Amino acid sequence: MNFSAGESNFTVVLMERDTFETALTKNIIVVALCLSINYINSTLVHTFTKHQVFNTNPRYILFIHLVVNDMLQLTLACLLHVLSYIVYTLNVSFCCLLLVFLIFTTFNTPVNLATMAIERYIAVCLPLRHAQICTVRRTYMVIGLMWAVSAIPILKEVFTLLATEPFSFFKTRIFCWRENVFKSTTTSVNQYIPHYVFLALVWLSLLYTYLSIMFAARAASGDARKARNTILLHGLQLLLCMISYVRSALEGGLLYLFPTKLLEIRFFSYVIVQIIPRFVSPIVYGLRDQTFRKHLKGYLLCRVNARTYPQNGTLCNISGKRTRLARRD
Repeated sequence: MNFSAGESNFTVVLMERDTFETALTKNIIVVALCLSINYINSTLVHTFTKHQVFNTNPRYILFIHLVVNDMLQLTLACLLHVLSYIVYTLNVSFCCLLLVFLIFTTFNTPVNLATMAIERYIAVCLPLRHAQICTVRRTYMVIGLMWAVSAIPILKEVFTLLATEPFSFFKTRIFCWRENVFKSTTTSVNQYIPHYVFLALVWLSLLYTYLSIMFAARAASGDARKARNTILLHGLQLLLCMISYVRSALEGGLLYLFPTKLLEIRFFSYVIVQIIPRFVSPIVYGLRDQTFRKHLKGYLLCRVNARTYPQNGTLCNISGKRTRLARRD
């Protein structure tokens, strides 16, 4: 499908600028959302590192990997958004570096979701072999494999860019947008084929694990029903992540319907594609999981007590009072 009209209109967007008040408002919203989500996610990581029940469990290791990946992606997306208003253009080399990590973390999310779904499938449908198959060592090996698989698409674009663009191009300054850097790949229809195959495999993995767990849930197992709901949330999260693959089409359609709202459409698509999907990860485990929730509430609200966490020596400030946690003797 050709979206040349949408791309042409979007070029016009980049030539326009928001007023100071509008730009300030948009950046405050983005930074506030970014800090809020990263605060919750960093609390999840802190909780994970402080309790052995989490950092020795493959399920939680995969989840924390997803959380860290989300934090990196959200931080880079927020940084690019703020820089686009402060300096407007960036050096191509620096821009390319930021985009590589941003695209890389975007690819990493679906792979992580599929792996987490497979782990739930093994736990529910093959419970006697779960401890043997899903070890901590193998979990970290799978995470390394995720990084290798996710790096393939973006490295292909980087090598194509190095082969097609002159060295002087990397010394110029441009508006840091993927279409402005990876021109030869983003204009090719063939570049989307690996993406579609990649997502199709992820969806097949989610569908197979969901159906298998659903049949297992008929035995009235509470763990099976909970795992089934978790897979559904993974599907919702993957659906939100897939919006990034149809972003150009979404923006082109909105620009066609609302040609006078170019900058608003750009901001709307940014929030929907880059920020909203990052809300889902804390909900799936941070709030739904009883074990995680029990430990997480104390850290989020800074109401940790010595009885619950005797091994920590954290200082919390509650209503201006400083309370030192007792250490376990």
